[in-house]
Amino acid sequence: MRILTWNVQWFRGMDGRVDVARVLAHARAWGGDPEVICLQEVAQHFGGLAGAGEADQVEAVAAALPEYEVFFAPAMDDWRPGRAARQRFGNLIASRLPVLQVCHQPLPYPADPAVPSMPRVLAALTVQAPWGPLRVAGTHLAYYSATQRLAQARALAAWQQEAAAVAAAPPRTDAEPADTPFHARVWASEAVLCGDFNTAPGSEAYRVLVGPSAHGAGVFVDAWTRAHGPGPRPATFRVHEPGETPIACDFIFVTPGLASAVRDVRLDADTRLSDHQPLVLELAPPPRL
Repeated sequence: MRILTWNVQWFRGMDGRVDVARVLAHARAWGGDPEVICLQEVAQHFGGLAGAGEADQVEAVAAALPEYEVFFAPAMDDWRPGRAARQRFGNLIASRLPVLQVCHQPLPYPADPAVPSMPRVLAALTVQAPWGPLRVAGTHLAYYSATQRLAQARALAAWQQEAAAVAAAPPRTDAEPADTPFHARVWASEAVLCGDFNTAPGSEAYRVLVGPSAHGAGVFVDAWTRAHGPGPRPATFRVHEPGETPIACDFIFVTPGLASAVRDVRLDADTRLSDHQPLVLELAPPPRL
């Protein structure tokens, strides 16, 4: 099973061209036709983004990926006076696997008036992996604000802890009629969390997720480290921007129960179809599942 993550910069390449189909064709070819594709910075009707125009990129993704079911989680959903359409910006997940549950949620947005900021969101699905239910989530944390980024990382750790607790002790399903919002659901304890975290390996926000930190051992394992060891890791952002310092800020995390299933994590360091580089995770069925 393959899961690809990519901050696509509203599908704008380093050549300035915005082309949804071009980016997705490359993602599928390079990524080995992944079962799940997680994208960050997908826009609807944001003409102020260079080259984006008023396009509905969610609609364009669905058209380019007809075999996939597409789920969009807007972090921003604005309807400003004088505009004919709502402006949305956020994260998207496309899945070729059966989707059992959709569980998007907003991330914390504490006040930090010293820097620009915008709301952030976690896009999350429960899919039917080859070995059983699995949560797959994509996110994009605050860029300018370390305060917001840390709060968001803590919320992601809490999201996993809560979901695992519910999976271990699911709610009753016999007290209400079946065809109501109380109906039985499929709960998954294991998860893959990926995206653009806008933070470096070893930062406080990173340690909240993988530990050790003041809050105890992390609830996730860094899949790159699991696959390649603890040595230096390649940059994922600003790799092809002259005069900029490349950094690693895009990650794929797995829960500890999935760590043994990590077969490989690959990075496409060559593509110039975004200002970020895509990563793909290859999972084998976990032995204990």
